Amino acid sequence: MDETIVWPYEDGEPGAFTYARYGHPVGAAAERALGEREGGDALLYASGMAAELTVVLGLAHAGATVAVAEGGYFGTTVLFRDLEPWGLRVVEFDQRGAPPPADVVWLDAPANPVLSMPDFAAARASGALVVCDATVATPVYLRALDEGADVVVHSATKFLTGRHDALLGATVTRDPTLTEKLRTLRTHAGPTASYAASEALLRGLETLDERMERITATARELARRLESHPAVSLVRYPGFSGLISFDVADGATARKVETATRLIANQTSLGGIDSSLESRHRWEGDRIPAGLVRLSVGLEDVDALWADLSAALQV
Repeated sequence: MDETIVWPYEDGEPGAFTYARYGHPVGAAAERALGEREGGDALLYASGMAAELTVVLGLAHAGATVAVAEGGYFGTTVLFRDLEPWGLRVVEFDQRGAPPPADVVWLDAPANPVLSMPDFAAARASGALVVCDATVATPVYLRALDEGADVVVHSATKFLTGRHDALLGATVTRDPTLTEKLRTLRTHAGPTASYAASEALLRGLETLDERMERITATARELARRLESHPAVSLVRYPGFSGLISFDVADGATARKVETATRLIANQTSLGGIDSSLESRHRWEGDRIPAGLVRLSVGLEDVDALWADLSAALQV
């Protein structure tokens, strides 16, 4: 892999690549591959949060209102609250219905960790710029641009790369003006994806369909079994992809469950080939139930996962 960060001019003029902060060949190849999957023009960033920051700084403005799906990824709301001193106004709303008046409507499909799905028609009808975080769905199960989103955001660290070996974010649009605004800000600010992370995306996309098919089949079965377990009061699962959240009695019980598994790792993040789970109240506080446990399903055998999970639920 050629990891140079500079390229000579051609007859005194810049060529396709000049300086890696603007882009590099591996990143461009990965962007093309993801863009083909989403049906738009993709750009890559150093992390999912870098992608989100670029979107809100590049496409919103001081005094803008951003309506964010409640129960969606906690870090998104935290980031936007950090920008309130700069004039951003943040409101949360139930994405299953119409958003409040806003300049930007930020959906999460499905919302992480409550796993609600947005009303795309209501979001489109709002007249706002519609951004959809499709990290959990992946383009295997949702092409949000087809549903009327103006911008799709991915934490490609998760299912798209699939191995927890790369921090990576992405945006996808079909509007050349939006793409150029995002590209320009990325160039100026510098959160460009690395060579290694871009290569991880190329590898991940090659196996994405196969991985997501198996992960989904396992997750459906685990969700079905969890629904009948006496220690579980509520199961949330949208019917696709690998994220399940379920409620146990309280925070203390959730703590016991997450520390009792042996095959399933007790760790944060999601979307890897190895299953993981964690209680989320430690991070998110009272915006979610104290007993909520988030399970990210990997490629292990379903019965082995269930044996581990059901044993943990007995504590």
